Amino acid sequence: MAQRLILNETSYHGAGAVKEIVPEVKRRGLKKALIVTDQDLMKFGVVKQVTDILDAAELPYSIYDEVVANPTVAVVKKGVDVFQASGADYLIAVGGGSPMDAAKAVGIIVTNPEFADVVSLEGVTPSKNPSVPLIAIATTAGTASETTIYYVITDEAKCRKYVCVDPHDIPIVAIVDPEIMSGMPPGLTAATGMDALTHCIEAYVTRAAWEMSDFISLKAIEMISNSLRNTMKNDPDARREMALAQYMAGMAFSNVGLGLVHSMAHPLSAHYDTPHGVANAVLLPYVMEFNAPAAATKYRDVARAMGVTGTEKMSDAEGARAAIDAVRKLSKDLDIPQTLGEIGVQEKDLKTLAASAIVDICTGGNPRDCTVEEVLGVYRTALG
Repeated sequence: MAQRLILNETSYHGAGAVKEIVPEVKRRGLKKALIVTDQDLMKFGVVKQVTDILDAAELPYSIYDEVVANPTVAVVKKGVDVFQASGADYLIAVGGGSPMDAAKAVGIIVTNPEFADVVSLEGVTPSKNPSVPLIAIATTAGTASETTIYYVITDEAKCRKYVCVDPHDIPIVAIVDPEIMSGMPPGLTAATGMDALTHCIEAYVTRAAWEMSDFISLKAIEMISNSLRNTMKNDPDARREMALAQYMAGMAFSNVGLGLVHSMAHPLSAHYDTPHGVANAVLLPYVMEFNAPAAATKYRDVARAMGVTGTEKMSDAEGARAAIDAVRKLSKDLDIPQTLGEIGVQEKDLKTLAASAIVDICTGGNPRDCTVEEVLGVYRTALG
């Protein structure tokens, strides 16, 4: 079976990488940008770091700053209208997963107007044309949306979150500048870092994993385990390593898929507006316990990558337990909630959540087959 690897045309990494936006725009002959972002990033001056560079180069732009966490169908539709009214010919997404996801949907719909209802983008989108050119500037070290062919939209009418997969949506340029990320508050740093770890672990055990994705995933797990705690202290070396590791995680999962952690996390965001990274972080060890019978050998590799000593002497089952324990310890060290009950999930909603998770596109990649009753059981165990 042939394996596919899709990456950005160009990506820039390291301190000051954001300045590369100017030569990239000029080289590509782009005329005017629509910057897609959110109001917090405007308020805290993060977007200004980008617009100052554009202003100095006399590159015109408009701004759409109405993206919300877990972007909705309405947010995307308005973004399409704003783009078309602005006279822009390319997009710049500034943010974490939410602005990037919204920008991807906008870019696809502008060039493929048959998907203007937004909800028809769900699943593997059969778009015919590449997105409007999109430059993605990451402000968090976690989602890796700047390098993936995935994006997620919330259908507010049906109270559900759905995944869209489309090679046409990948940003042409990704900019991963740890200096842009240095203003992240500790809570966001922790949640997005655990999101990145979830990406690595799920990509490593997913059914479609292969040699190249395995190599990338394991190295990224090692880097995250080494750097995330110090990233919380805003250590510049740790911040740089974490920024690279989360991008590598995106390289892996974008090409081989995810699993049940993401399937179960998406309904939490739709029903409770739970931040995606927090939902993943809480669920990860519980799903690993469920998957252990099918993935124990690989989980032992995860334990080794996370710095657990003596894994070569462990059985697969012991190695899996060590990996789960290492994930839990990291999560606790970062002050991540340990149960769904702590983040407000209610018993009465679990059946609805399970019904949504079982049909999520990510479930197909899970290493262990599951039924809706088994997913419900994992939710109940995680409820605490």
